[in-house]
Amino acid sequence: MTSAATASPTTATDPSAERRRLLGSFLRRHRERLTPADAGLQGGSTRRRTPGLRREELAQLCGISPTWYSWLEQGRDVSVSPAALARLAVALHLTGAERAYLFEMTRKRDPDAPSGGSADQPPASLLTALGAMTVPAYLLDRLWTAVGWNPAAERLFGGWLGSGGGERNLLRYVFLDPAARHFIQDWENRARRLLAEFRAETARHPEDSAAQALVAGLRRESPLFTRMWDDHGVLEREGGLRHFEHPLDGSLTLEQLTLRPNSRSAYALVMLLDPEGAGQHE
Repeated sequence: MTSAATASPTTATDPSAERRRLLGSFLRRHRERLTPADAGLQGGSTRRRTPGLRREELAQLCGISPTWYSWLEQGRDVSVSPAALARLAVALHLTGAERAYLFEMTRKRDPDAPSGGSADQPPASLLTALGAMTVPAYLLDRLWTAVGWNPAAERLFGGWLGSGGGERNLLRYVFLDPAARHFIQDWENRARRLLAEFRAETARHPEDSAAQALVAGLRRESPLFTRMWDDHGVLEREGGLRHFEHPLDGSLTLEQLTLRPNSRSAYALVMLLDPEGAGQHE
């Protein structure tokens, strides 16, 4: 005798199946909320047994097969192109957040999305928060260029963020400024990890021309960057202890913490904390 718990073992453990199920429910709910009049269809006042648009009507609006759309709502494993998803988003009158959710659930990139958040601006709230922080803190954009920092960060990273620092991009500072090799303890290992973390982030927008130009420039100017980049190392961005040799304060050990305003933000807030209240000097 087969128990209910063992009848379909993959149902609860297959993430892709669960994602397709959620996507189908999402599409069905938004289709049912959209009236024929909202969609600009004639005969919108015709009596209907079910609310909203029919599957066939939505498929016609999107220029896709009714059968294919039905399978999508049913959570079947069907191939879907970014262009078809974009037409679905328009036909369903999805908001920006709803459209982003649609593409995230299908693991596709929105063809109309700005490249890597290039049209985005630093959140004013984060820039304000920088000034209120007493620990060193700075704000990076999608290319890891500092777009804001507080006085404590300027003192800590004088060669990068100080008034005399000419290179605000973190990767260019680390790989091209000779002073970075003395300031960052265990420089080569930190540089390798930094580059692997950057590669992981750029994978979200491989067509980003600004990121491509940054990498191309560093490859021309730094043989070590080229060698490390060609290793294809990939790491998730992580915090942890960072060790510096400050020209005025000597050896410092600080704990790095990185925060993002939301999962889609192109900006990251980085803070350097005194680890567990211990003194910064070693």
